[in-house]
Amino acid sequence: MAYFKEVYGAVPEWVGKMHTYRPDALDHYTNLRSAIMEDGLLSSKEKDLLLVGINAARCYERSMLYHTKGAIDSGATIPELMEYLLVAYLYGGQNALQTGIQSVKYALSLKGLPKGHVLYVYELEYVLRYFISILEEVDAPFVSNILKAPEELRDDLLLVRGVVSAKMKSLLMVGIHSAELKGREAGRWMEQARSHGATEGELAEVGLICLLTAGIPAWFEASDSLFEGDD
Repeated sequence: MAYFKEVYGAVPEWVGKMHTYRPDALDHYTNLRSAIMEDGLLSSKEKDLLLVGINAARCYERSMLYHTKGAIDSGATIPELMEYLLVAYLYGGQNALQTGIQSVKYALSLKGLPKGHVLYVYELEYVLRYFISILEEVDAPFVSNILKAPEELRDDLLLVRGVVSAKMKSLLMVGIHSAELKGREAGRWMEQARSHGATEGELAEVGLICLLTAGIPAWFEASDSLFEGDD
């Protein structure tokens, strides 16, 4: 229980209920979560940011917010967080964007920064304008350039430019498709991630964090496209 209080700031209700009904199962889950989320080939911060993006893409706000806190606690910046959420937008569209805005607002509150005023955001342009407005004192030329880019160029710019590497953005797309049980598409994104320098061990770690948020079928989908052993 102390582990979850440290991770989440308080013991979530679902943890308390698992402890009540199956404390042995909670022990196993705690050990599994701890092993998967610790620093490895990917850092804990990177894993939390990936899970923010994965859960924004599938519009699962509760898990997204848990991992937003983990990412911020591990030193993630607002520009980093925003780029992961913009990649999620490329997959999930308007609904992912609506979900992702809640992560930004929560992250700003954790950092003691103003949240700005956001109601319902349906267009990428307005989200980007919001991002720029809350980053007035931060150098955000990448976001500004995306705003100016023609629609057909935005996807490519988002995936290869900015403070987050093209490798990490490709890994996020691997995670999104694995969690959505789209193994063939996850495999194609693995090839993209490899072209940007991702190792098999890093790809495996993405599959394992997907297991935490979307269950063992997500690992099935990711593992199908992993090579035997590391590079």
